[in-house]
Parts: sequence; structure tokens; C-alpha cells
Amino acid sequence: MKNVAIIGSSGAIGRAFLDAYIADKDISNIYSISRTEVKSNDKRIIHINIDVTDEVSVKAAASKIEENRLDRLIVATGVLHTKSFGPEKSIKDIKIENFVKIFSVNTFGPALIGKHFLPLMTKDQKSIVAFLSARVGSISDNKLGGWHAYRASKSALNQIIKNFSIEAKRTNSSGIIIGLQPGTVKSKLSEPFQKNVKKGKLFLPEDSVDSLVKVIENVMQNDSGKIFDWEGEEIAP
Repeated sequence: MKNVAIIGSSGAIGRAFLDAYIADKDISNIYSISRTEVKSNDKRIIHINIDVTDEVSVKAAASKIEENRLDRLIVATGVLHTKSFGPEKSIKDIKIENFVKIFSVNTFGPALIGKHFLPLMTKDQKSIVAFLSARVGSISDNKLGGWHAYRASKSALNQIIKNFSIEAKRTNSSGIIIGLQPGTVKSKLSEPFQKNVKKGKLFLPEDSVDSLVKVIENVMQNDSGKIFDWEGEEIAP
């Protein structure tokens, strides 16, 4: 039996992960970790409140899991735009306060999660930590430019994932840490840009997560530190 934690469980992709693991009867405990509690009648679900941009909150959330080691940790947090600003279309749109907000959620938050949650991963069998990243975080794949804060925050996240994977090998030889690109998913994050998505490339959250769970379960030790898309293809840095 496994213990699973999903950080960002109230978002579209996080909720789809929650539903996917609810359907798995081999899961003992499911930690639903988010700012907003997700309602469910499944008794295996334990809600924990968190603000990923606040280290006190992240540490407090991790402390509530210490008794049960985690086999799977999904970090499904992220922000692309808010009510007050969207992704930059040109250099002249850059504002440092927007960079700080984007990096706080997409980069600093996952770094804090790693600091306090990686020690909770089981060591006597395969454990997997999966952070949601983005293809636009790939520097070599960048052909369009723009979206400066979001791209940079995801590139930085990918570096953190790589760093975590290197250090984790010294303390948890059974641990695997990866990044995942879910594709363009029908959600609040992608809503303003969905009209530009090619036909057949806008996925429902449950369809994306169905593919991502398969990727998670198929990764091996030598995959730690890599970034994969929903089809299991590695995304170059």
C-alpha cells in the first residue's frame, strides 16, 4: 500500500491527479494539499492547508505527514497570469513585481517544497517526486520568445529538479525526481490562450493526468532529473 501527496490539489490538474489516485485501491493515504479544501467522501483523503510561497506554511504542512512516508509526491502548482497581468508579449512589458509573483509560485515554492518534503519520501522502495513544469521552460526549444517571467521561472524550476535529483541520490538511492509537461490543459491557467491551440491539442485534465500517471509509473532511476512530456518523451533543457 502506498501513500500519495498532491500539492495544488484544488487546481484543474491537481484535482485530476486526486481523482486518479482515489481510483487506485492500492493507495492507503492521499494527502490533498492546497489553499482550498477539495471536498470528497473518500476516507483516505487528508486535507492539509498550504501556501507554497510561505516557508512557515510549507514546513507546517510537511510536519503533518511525518508519521507516514510518501511513495508519490505530485507538485501541481503554477501560475501564468493573474487578474492584474498576463504573460509578457515583448521586452517592454517586463515588470519586476510580476517576475517576483511568477517566480514565487513557479520556482521558489517548489524549492521550498523540496526542502521540507523530500525528507519524507520512502527509502526502502521506489519513490517518485513529480513537479509540473512546461515545455516553454526549455531554452533549446524556445523559438518564439516572449512570456519572459513564465519561461524563466520554469527554466529555473527545471534546474532545481536537476539539482534535487543529484543531491537525493546521496540520501535516497530509491528516489526519483522528475519534471512533467502536461500539454495544454483546459484550465484557468490556459483559458485566455485556448483559442490559439491547434485542434486536438487541448486536453481535458483527466486525459492529461491519465497519461502523466503512466509516465510517472514507468520512469526508472536513470530518469531522475529529467523533464518529460505527457507522452513520455524527454524534453531537452
